[in-house]
Amino acid sequence: MTKTISRIAIALLLVLSFSTTQAQKFGHINSSGLLQLMPEVKRADSALQLYQKSLEDLNESMTKEYSAKLNGYQTNGATMNDAVKQVKEQELGDLEQRIQKFQADAQDKFASKKDELYSPILKKAEEAIKAVAIDNGYAYIFDTSVGAVIYSQESDNIIELVKKKLGIK
Repeated sequence: MTKTISRIAIALLLVLSFSTTQAQKFGHINSSGLLQLMPEVKRADSALQLYQKSLEDLNESMTKEYSAKLNGYQTNGATMNDAVKQVKEQELGDLEQRIQKFQADAQDKFASKKDELYSPILKKAEEAIKAVAIDNGYAYIFDTSVGAVIYSQESDNIIELVKKKLGIK
């Protein structure tokens, strides 16, 4: 009798878990496509390009200064006494190091600026996707833009719902 009750209980649990699994909704979205539709991304792209241009202009200015000093040294180096030559070589070495440091720092600054500009946009998109998932009863939303989903059963593309949530037409 106890075995029969146990078997019935197990069978009932299996049926309930199977029906619960069947009821889950799955959705997918191409987040890269969504981001391209967001006007905030276009503004961030423009701001980032301006920032990059300012860094490039500063680098070019420093490089021109270095080239001018190097040409002056090469042109007049033969007529300079040893003390002046040594000072000029030190100046050139210091300027070269400043340029190298600036270039390394510029890459870090660019990455920080990009993160500063895009983080709020990514957060907004993520929050909208989560809100749509919750509002529409989705158990999982897969991002098809990263290529991690090799196969999936039929699921709903929620991009229109997210666009509506974000006010994008």
